[in-house]
Amino acid sequence: MFAPLSIPSPPLSWEGFQIPLGEWLHFLGVPATYAVNIRTYALCLLLGMVVATWLTSRRLVQRGGEPGVGLDIAICAIIAGIIGARIWHVLTHFSDYFAPGVNPWSAFYVWEGGIAIFGSILGGAFGIWVGCRLTGIRFWSFADALAPGLLLAQALGRFGNYFNHELYGQPTNLPWGLQIESTNAAYPVGLPAHTLFLPTFLYEIIWNVLGVIVLLTLERKFHYRWGRLIGLYLMIYGVGRIWFESIRIDPSYVILGLRSNVWGAIFAVLVGFAIFVVQKRRHPGLEPSVYKPGRGWSDRASKVDSDETYSDTDDSGDEAARSPEVAATSGAGA
Repeated sequence: MFAPLSIPSPPLSWEGFQIPLGEWLHFLGVPATYAVNIRTYALCLLLGMVVATWLTSRRLVQRGGEPGVGLDIAICAIIAGIIGARIWHVLTHFSDYFAPGVNPWSAFYVWEGGIAIFGSILGGAFGIWVGCRLTGIRFWSFADALAPGLLLAQALGRFGNYFNHELYGQPTNLPWGLQIESTNAAYPVGLPAHTLFLPTFLYEIIWNVLGVIVLLTLERKFHYRWGRLIGLYLMIYGVGRIWFESIRIDPSYVILGLRSNVWGAIFAVLVGFAIFVVQKRRHPGLEPSVYKPGRGWSDRASKVDSDETYSDTDDSGDEAARSPEVAATSGAGA
């Protein structure tokens, strides 16, 4: 028997369900047996995307952005993020797709599962860059607005791993260990049937939610802008991910004694630290507008007119004229 306080895994039937479109649309000539498979993991990811998009758009509007511009950029980020997540997964599980006897086209079968968060971050960053170029929003302004929502989305996405009975940690005697059926394909050989495992999905959910609180608190207290908040996000998430990856037991490429995703987490921490330090030195003052010069949007309700308040260096480093109000608060190096 499992320990009384252990965490039960949900029934395998909760991994997904079918929508019998054939039964509903047979009058249109759709075969009666046709059905669409819906994965619970996909719903968790979708919920995370919706929450992150809503929160980011709300934060961007509060800073003077046009309503709806956050959604425009988010669409670019989501598409590029999904592509990047799949590419990273395939590259780090290369033999699963390109070994002898394996259909290499399966690398494109996203519906069969297999995505990686670090690929999503890289792909999403590229999508944000494209979206910002199209809308005139500063890349770093959008990234800072996104940071809390991104952590929240990742927390919601981890529930998908719980429903899939996957990516759990090492065997444990802790009372809150996770129950995994011994018939699971990833169940370690030789362990008793009622062994408990570290609930890495729960650890990451808690870590990410605490990270959201930390980001919002520090932003409110220190008014972090110019990319410093996204830098903090990378450091917070990367540090937690180093630990989570080190206690997981699912197969992964090992490079110099470390799992590939541990190296990805270390890279995230270093990049986040570099962004925070460099942007603090480049832009020690306030961020007067989320728009680039000449691309502003004005609305009386938002009390922001980018043509009047923009007063800092643009992305190319050229100095723009500063208004007296911003100059007084920003300092000469803003």
